[in-house]
Amino acid sequence: MAVAFSLCVSLLVPAGQIKAAETNVKVTLPKFEVKLNGHTVENQYREYPLLVYRDITYIPMTWNDTRMLGLETTWSQAAGLNIKQSLVTSSYAAYKSGKRNANTYSAKIATSPITVNGKVIHNAKEQYPLLSFRNITYFPLTWRFAHDEFGWDYKWNAGSGLSITSHNPQLQTIGLPSYASNNDVALFKGYYYFVETKSGTNHVYRAPVKQPSAKEEIYSYSFEGSDPIWQPEKVSFQIRDNALWFTYHLGGGVSGTDMFVRIGDNGKAVLLHQGYLNFRETPYGTLIVRLGDSAFEGGNLRLSSAGKEKKVGEPGLMYAVTLSGTQWSLGGGNASYIGINGDNAYVLASRDETDANKIYEINLKTNKTKKIVNSGVSWFQAIDNKLYYVKDKDKSLYSSDLDGANEMKLSEHAVSWFDSIDGNLFYTKKKSSTQFELYKVDPNGKDTLVWTTPFASVQVLNKQLVCQLGVGDGVVLLDSSGGLLLKVADPIARIFESDNELLLQNAKNNTLAIIR
Repeated sequence: MAVAFSLCVSLLVPAGQIKAAETNVKVTLPKFEVKLNGHTVENQYREYPLLVYRDITYIPMTWNDTRMLGLETTWSQAAGLNIKQSLVTSSYAAYKSGKRNANTYSAKIATSPITVNGKVIHNAKEQYPLLSFRNITYFPLTWRFAHDEFGWDYKWNAGSGLSITSHNPQLQTIGLPSYASNNDVALFKGYYYFVETKSGTNHVYRAPVKQPSAKEEIYSYSFEGSDPIWQPEKVSFQIRDNALWFTYHLGGGVSGTDMFVRIGDNGKAVLLHQGYLNFRETPYGTLIVRLGDSAFEGGNLRLSSAGKEKKVGEPGLMYAVTLSGTQWSLGGGNASYIGINGDNAYVLASRDETDANKIYEINLKTNKTKKIVNSGVSWFQAIDNKLYYVKDKDKSLYSSDLDGANEMKLSEHAVSWFDSIDGNLFYTKKKSSTQFELYKVDPNGKDTLVWTTPFASVQVLNKQLVCQLGVGDGVVLLDSSGGLLLKVADPIARIFESDNELLLQNAKNNTLAIIR
């Protein structure tokens, strides 16, 4: 095939510099198969098909196509089109239309300014100029651009056609059933965990990552008769102390209860706790904070071991009961008011209106209880033999030794969230009702604004900062120092629990994808 032979030769030989005199040029659809990062391009019904001009394949610079291949494009009236290699990714978009494409079309040679990786392209002098078709710029897959500028790999043979592969991380759709996205999903130790709801019963499955179709049921429960306002069909997966759990609610409010189920490495799911509570594992058993109405009576801290449960701490303290203004509330979230370090537990507790929101240390071996942070605290974490906490009075972040000594103010701003990765401490400052700025703590200088664009949310997952630009917007992944790892251009609805790769749900089509 002449086209195929010429394309292969042209990819191996840098393009020459001759003037392209045409304004309108004849282009055709490829007569061979083309794959972009393993995705077969269906050109016959694609709104923006790949094209062939002078026996060279051209790809469209659409939003998804460029970012899937690790490129970012920007355009302005003054500067024209700027194309650069970047730490970015996107899912593959088929751009399918209902109209079949013709075999031959007329395209235009692009006349606006063009820059590739900071280099100005004199398009009128290019042997294979950038083209414009259906108001989209098309880029030639020559050796000069595909290999030298973008570092892509390619393969060609007459039987399988042309294959282009970029080296940026890829968003890969996982093969779970479509109903999986209706509930929570988790990835843990090589298995996906998901839920199917049928006739008032939830069925919890797990399936190997390498074979998602091979699902096995590990648990089921009926929620018939439960108050629908409490969403009894909703399951929430959590990774706690290196074990996978899921929770759900049965019944109503006062008469209902939360159920806590642990999943073993063998896939066996066991219901271990019931009630309004939170818990952490310790060397002496499970430390449980009871969060029902009886918590306001005090003495709501328990230690459970070998099937037996006993009270620990001071009976007069209300554990995880906090005061905000004149309003008492029960603690929520995961480990925002409990910390464990060796024999000691650290718990946020209140005695009364004059002695509220203090951090106490409880020796689980001797039950000796003492107040170690006398200031009112909104929430805290015990990390690497230190306490980190946000004070009620100024919402700033502080640290101290585990015994409360050597307190130090860490943040320059009021803190909405904080966490630590590999010894680096990060926090968010409220920018608006829905947007937050991300800072990195520098104990010896000014805190660093990590990202110029505010985020809607930030969390630590697998030693990465996972930052969502807005509800249903893209996601930015930062490393433990705050450096850019990857920008995910797809609109993301949810980020799921995982212990390895990042598991996401696309906000536009609800598909589940993993970053590899």
